[in-house]
Amino acid sequence: MSLTTDWTTRPETSADREGVYGVNAAAFETDAEARLVDALREDPGAWLPDLSYVAEAPDGTIAAYALITRCHVDEVPALALAPVAVLPDHQRQGAGAAVVRAVLEAARARRERLVLVLGHPEYYPRFGFVRASEYGIRPGFEVPDEAMMALVLDGSAAVAPGTIRYPAAFGV
Repeated sequence: MSLTTDWTTRPETSADREGVYGVNAAAFETDAEARLVDALREDPGAWLPDLSYVAEAPDGTIAAYALITRCHVDEVPALALAPVAVLPDHQRQGAGAAVVRAVLEAARARRERLVLVLGHPEYYPRFGFVRASEYGIRPGFEVPDEAMMALVLDGSAAVAPGTIRYPAAFGV
């Protein structure tokens, strides 16, 4: 497999819903992430339609997906990056990185301040994520400290410490 750097990334459209579901269902062991995306779409307090992004394969099909939704740190608005999914045939080719960069840039353009992700500590630091605990931010459930990460989008170091409150669809 070769690394492709020319992934076309763009906001999801209504025509992409089936493809987005398929990417999420194929990328994980179950369709739980795909169902999570559908549940988040139905939550007006969480869903930010301009922060649901796809990366297209050269044939125009959806190869990767990244979603950012509204969450809170105590009462302060923040963002949650989840899920990030890549079709197995396109993994390790740059599609995931391209779609993550694109959705983070879209969040930055909205003048959002903080994105949180629970993910692989070897993967997300390449985008600027650090341990959320460095900012005094913690989830309301047990996870390894290195897996809960934060990215301050505006470059400031001042963010509110507290406990992450995810949308109800996350079930935590």
